[in-house]
Amino acid sequence: MKLVVAIIKPFKLDEVKDALNEIGIEGITVSEVKGFGRQKGHTELYRGAEYVVDFIPKVKIELAISDDLVAKAVATIELSAKTGRIGDGKIFVLPLDDAVRIRTGEKGNDAV
Repeated sequence: MKLVVAIIKPFKLDEVKDALNEIGIEGITVSEVKGFGRQKGHTELYRGAEYVVDFIPKVKIELAISDDLVAKAVATIELSAKTGRIGDGKIFVLPLDDAVRIRTGEKGNDAV
């Protein structure tokens, strides 16, 4: 099993969610997060004063999936979240030792 974590632009969430559903991934966890990478934020004008916005709003998607779905899920996220501009995000794939479904006690791939 793997944990796939993707940080994407917020307006791409519905597109990514729909694309993941199409390839058979049913469960995802979504969090609203803030951060920055190479784009380093930007400046905004508010009532005539200039403010530096260091942390950019992003969406973090987490998927706990079996090994055989990882490549397909990563490719799907990459394709559906891409705008071609700076700040499109990142995808991380981490090993997942175990999972337990609390309601039934199922473990491993059965819990996912």
